[in-house]
Amino acid sequence: MTDKNEFDVADLRREYTRGGLRRHDLTADPLDLFERWLKQACEAQLADPTAMCVATVDETGQPFQRIVLLKHYDRQGLVFYTNLGSRKALQIAHNPKVSLLFPWHMLDRQVSFLGEAERLSTFEVMKYFNSRPKDSQIGAWVSQQSSRISARGILESKFLELKEKFRQGDVPLPSFWGGYRVSIHSAEFWQGGEHRLHDRFIYQREGDAWKIDRLAP
Repeated sequence: MTDKNEFDVADLRREYTRGGLRRHDLTADPLDLFERWLKQACEAQLADPTAMCVATVDETGQPFQRIVLLKHYDRQGLVFYTNLGSRKALQIAHNPKVSLLFPWHMLDRQVSFLGEAERLSTFEVMKYFNSRPKDSQIGAWVSQQSSRISARGILESKFLELKEKFRQGDVPLPSFWGGYRVSIHSAEFWQGGEHRLHDRFIYQREGDAWKIDRLAP
């Protein structure tokens, strides 16, 4: 682009000086290191430390990305919830392979996971849904996620209608709302370094163990 009004981003840069990552800092299981970093992101009071970018691919091979919130993690995988008619859900149904990325910029850190998503059981979904604030439960009913709408007022009117409908009772679980657990087969930890000499380590599953390698920045 040569437009004289163009905002030139080429010289926007800084040094990454907030720490390093060495092999002795690593854990045998990537989820243990992830948990340590997640706790540090929370202690640093980062905005939305559980926000992660979920990447999926449609039937033509076109990648899509969006930010969702991590709601649980354990040795079985990482969990998030969504509308089952959403674009991401339809793409996962076609191809369950996904990528997750936690961008903790203020700590000069990124964590990325590769894995496969599978639907959660109705029991697991119900347990989480019942723990949500009532307005969030109603919000799940309002939005047919990723569908086209003509105006925001449609959503607001529907929300008020359902809020009155469920005013005195429990909000039932929508049949079109659920969750996914992403089982992990690869995890990469990135720590920014001076002079662009970043520290990168990748974990790859080999049977019941993890193989760890350092990657060039």
